Parts: sequence; structure tokens; C-alpha cells
Amino acid sequence: MQVGASSSPELSILVPVYNEVDSLAQLHREITEGCRGAVTDYEIVFVDDGSSDGSAQALDALADADAHVFVVHLRRNFGKSPALAAGFERVRGAIVITMDADLQDDPAMIPEFVRRIRAGADMVSGWKQKRHDPLDKTLPSRVFNGVVRKLSGVQLHDFNCGFKAYRAECIQELRVYGGFHRFLPVFAQDRGFRVEELVVHHRARQHGHSKFGNKRLLEGMLDLPTVLLLTRYRTRPLHFFGIPGAMILFVGLTLLSYLTVIWFMGQSVGTRPLLTLGVLLTITGVQILCVGLVAEVVVRTSLNRAEVYVVRGVRGRSHEPSTHARHDA
Repeated sequence: MQVGASSSPELSILVPVYNEVDSLAQLHREITEGCRGAVTDYEIVFVDDGSSDGSAQALDALADADAHVFVVHLRRNFGKSPALAAGFERVRGAIVITMDADLQDDPAMIPEFVRRIRAGADMVSGWKQKRHDPLDKTLPSRVFNGVVRKLSGVQLHDFNCGFKAYRAECIQELRVYGGFHRFLPVFAQDRGFRVEELVVHHRARQHGHSKFGNKRLLEGMLDLPTVLLLTRYRTRPLHFFGIPGAMILFVGLTLLSYLTVIWFMGQSVGTRPLLTLGVLLTITGVQILCVGLVAEVVVRTSLNRAEVYVVRGVRGRSHEPSTHARHDA
């Protein structure tokens, strides 16, 4: 990505598209108006994620008619995270704004996103404070956001909102795959970037239907442990495995201790289900703790400086540590 080159626009709008043919003309028109109200030079990057409803042809027509439009066609439907990754690799703007193609994100908010980035934020995440979606979408979203906010420590209300703005340096350090687009604010804050929140105008869907079902709550919850392990516990995995392992081990040892006491009192314990449960929990707890210990050994022997901390910048040669200094992980 050649950010900062003289031929690069100041703003890139990145839009993943999957079967939204009825929305594209209006979306392009509104994005164009929003960009012109924010910057003098911009580009609109559409990533066609294997659409089958004519969206690909509609996007090509937009690119032929407007030099600001650039279209990336994926061979099949890979999902939102890969589509964003394909766009991140090709955008050229110093500021990158992502938004959905269903017209629920209001492009009139683009100037405010740009203003917040110019004011010093590295990432601005949209918050759909008033959502125009049915309860079967909003309720799981609230549960997911509450759990992620509590466990990650990132104080945002809406992690899953696709309307976000990034400084180019931020997206250059973020890897997007699987379903991790939901956790980009967590990864950004872990890398030391300044993450802010902006209340956005959320509109009712005008065409088609949502491409995301209730299974996204389950998918997000399954991805969350991986995200926590890659961020908060990357350099201390024993803390991640130690808490559940120690709790399970404690319960198992408590049961076995109880059975030992009653055995000394003359009661038979060989056929009690509690014996099997106690042994199982004890072995499971020890195994989880051992996994944490092995992970600690791997981390201690493989981490380098770049993975322990990230340097934003230095001033004056005397402030840079000697290259001969020892850095133990």
C-alpha cells in the first residue's frame, strides 16, 4: 500500500458487496456526495464477494462511469473478513472508511469520521445507538457486545458495526481473516492505536434481506477465546489457561478429598459416581495447566522485541536503545 504517495487520494471508502444489486446505484451516489463534503480527492473501492444477483455487472458499470470507483471481484463468496482483507491490501488513502452495502450505514456520516481521524484518532468505530433491525438481530448483538466489552477491556458499545474509519497505518498492522472483522477494535487497541467511538445514523433496510443469521453470535463467541489469547494473553498464556484449569482442578481435588474422608470413616466409595467425576476433573485440570505451561515455554523461547512492544516513533539518536543491548522476553 503506497500511502502518502503524491498520486494517492486522501480518503478511501471500502465497501464489501454480496448480492446487493438494488442498493448499489443509490449507495454510489450517496457515498460520492459524502466524500465531496469531506475531502478533495477520494476513491471508492468495492469488493464483490462472489455475488450472483448481477451486483458484479452493476459494479463494473459504476467503475466504467466513474474514475473514482475501483472494483475487486472475488472468485466466490469468502465472507466479510476476507473481503475486507482484499480491500485493505488495495486501498491507497491516508484515511480508510469501511461500510456495508445495504444502505443502512448513512454516507452522510463520512465527513464526521474524517474529522475524528484528522483530530488524532487512529480508529473510529461506529455505534448504531438506535438500530432499525428486528429483535432477533439486536438482542444477540447486545449480548455479544457486552461479553466482548467485559472480557477484552475495550469500552465500545458496538463491535460488530461495519461503519468504521481507520488511519492507514492502523490497517497496515491489522490482519483480517476468519470472522475477526468483529474484533478489529480489540486488535487495534492491543497494538497501541487510539480507538474512539462515534454514534452513527442507522437506517432501515430498503432492499433485500440480511445475509447474516443468528449463527453469527455463536461464531463470534467461538472466535472470542482466540482473540483474547492473541491480544491480552499473548505473552502470558498460563494466565489464560491457568484460571479455568485451577478451578477445575480445585473442584476435582475437593471431591476426592471428601471421598477420602468418608472412606476413612468406613463408607464404600468404589462405586460412587463422585469418584469418577473427581478423577476426571482432576486429570482435566492438570492437563489444562500443563497446556498453559507448555505455551509459556513456547512464548518465552520464540518471542522477539517486535511482538512484546510496538514503537510509535523516536526523536534524537540518543533516545534509541543500543542494538547491542540484551532484550529478554
